[in-house]
Amino acid sequence: MRVGTREPGGDVRLEQIVIDSNEPARLVRFWAELLGGEPVERAHGWAHVEPPGGPRMSFQPVPERKDVKNRLHLDFEVDDIEAAVVKAVNLGGTREGVVHTDEQGSFQVMRDPEGNEFCFVR
Repeated sequence: MRVGTREPGGDVRLEQIVIDSNEPARLVRFWAELLGGEPVERAHGWAHVEPPGGPRMSFQPVPERKDVKNRLHLDFEVDDIEAAVVKAVNLGGTREGVVHTDEQGSFQVMRDPEGNEFCFVR
């Protein structure tokens, strides 16, 4: 695309992240407490939270349990990895291994209460 032109169809923007969940009402409370925002339960078992700075995170009810590693995971920038880990664990999350540090910074792999991987990064 050339500078100053628009392709047909307009801009593409991220509106929300949708996560499959066995218990959306439970999972939305974890993420709302961790990130801020009010948990909202919706029709047909769906739930969502709109954390400050977005995007909205929605939780879709599914019957299947999570069995394998995520093909996509979320990274959350934090000022203090250990403090974020303690908060997440107290809310029902799980720490995976130890903090890893490389030339790009440090990160800690975590799991939410349903086993979805995410990272705290600094």
